[in-house]
Amino acid sequence: MTSFLKSVFIREQKRYTRTQLVELFSLSYSEITSLIKKLKSYGVLKTVAKNNKQTEEIELFEDDIEIVDENESSKYLYVFTFVGVISIQGIVLKCYPKYIYREDNLIYKLKKVLKVIDKFKKKEQLINYQNDNLDNHTFNKLAVMLYLLNDYYEFGIYTTSQNVLEINGFGEINWDKTINETFTLINNNRPYYPKLITRNNIDDEYNFFKRLHETILTLCAKELEKSGLMDLFDILDVELSDEKLDDFGDVDYILNQIQKELNIQFNTRKQQLLKTLYSFVANEGGVNEVSEFSFYGTNSFHHVWEKVCAQVLDNQLEKTIKDLYLPVPLSDNYSHLSNTKLKELIEKPVWNSKNQEFIADKTLIPDLITIQCEKNGEFQFLIFDAKYYNISFNKNKIERQPGIESITKQYLYQLAYKDFLEEHKFKVVKNCFLFPTEEEGIYDIGSVKMNMLANLGLEHIQLRLLSADLAYDYFLQNKLIDISKFKLS
Repeated sequence: MTSFLKSVFIREQKRYTRTQLVELFSLSYSEITSLIKKLKSYGVLKTVAKNNKQTEEIELFEDDIEIVDENESSKYLYVFTFVGVISIQGIVLKCYPKYIYREDNLIYKLKKVLKVIDKFKKKEQLINYQNDNLDNHTFNKLAVMLYLLNDYYEFGIYTTSQNVLEINGFGEINWDKTINETFTLINNNRPYYPKLITRNNIDDEYNFFKRLHETILTLCAKELEKSGLMDLFDILDVELSDEKLDDFGDVDYILNQIQKELNIQFNTRKQQLLKTLYSFVANEGGVNEVSEFSFYGTNSFHHVWEKVCAQVLDNQLEKTIKDLYLPVPLSDNYSHLSNTKLKELIEKPVWNSKNQEFIADKTLIPDLITIQCEKNGEFQFLIFDAKYYNISFNKNKIERQPGIESITKQYLYQLAYKDFLEEHKFKVVKNCFLFPTEEEGIYDIGSVKMNMLANLGLEHIQLRLLSADLAYDYFLQNKLIDISKFKLS
């Protein structure tokens, strides 16, 4: 990251005018034009027409996005489609989710969101160390620095050990050397060895890679502190070394040393760490292609919301049907499918052409299904769909709601399981959309139905607002929310 100039909070999917961005970033019109172009090129900023429809902050769809002439900027609005942290041109953008309207305590709110993203995307962040080819990368410095610091907090500093031989030490006895190289005392025809040669492993405190690791960690901590991100990421101050990268030799020499160590290192964590150190050094030395755009987060936060809801509500789609808790034992009609996952019971489309059949690879898949047994012994089959929408009912008008395709699919999920449910004596089936809210608790805000589908005996779809903060707490603690709190009717 370049030197830190300014840090600003940005709300995902809020419509900003160019004038607002100029004031927010404290930049000139020409500077904001350059910044806008770069943010758009990285896919985190979109442009929409300035009209009554867009100023109401409806959900952003691909059809809304326009390619614009920046000279006519007054005709357009700018929409950030990212949740997380971005560093670009010395500016840090702290982008929080769209359901957060109140601007109090944003640091706390975004901090928790980042922890959720970290758990969700542990293996998906675009960090250079993930690629075995160490030479051709665009460098995402923020993600790399966070990886290095979190790795250090979890595993400690990079260490190498040496095997040394000691006299009467505490390690394993080397009997070959003890017998062949020391004096033996004989007593009652039994040998005694006053000196035992022992083998011990000791850490090399002056090892090149240990010192390099300490130096880079110190640089990372200073960089994050300078950028004002220590508190946001819960990073503790790390000051392990006074050395600089130059003290280890030129860049090519350092990279060559890391490559040699990689060739003889078979510990998976150490390999990953060495690759990351390589990437950091290559970037600092100008070997890799360096991007001024650095980020930690996602432009698909709806996937995060889906994952959170699935975990805290005990999603059972991945369970085999033999492992489900059913009202009655698995029926004979399904015994041959006992190892089939619940999600795989939904039939796939079959295409026919000239007496040939082709079964499609994909079909409908719900966000989450859970089976509950109430205290009265009544089994419930609950179909939830996590909807990342800011739904609202205002003055006899509904806004920012899911589209017709979401409604029809939710009905079809129940229809897809109809035979399975009847075969296994389920008496209660519920459909529900889950929307995030910054309010505390869980709120019943109504339902949605289509009579032509309800007339088939399918349940209407209930609507619930679920406190995002509550869901995140349960997600991070690996706990389940009591579904009775949703009060599904």
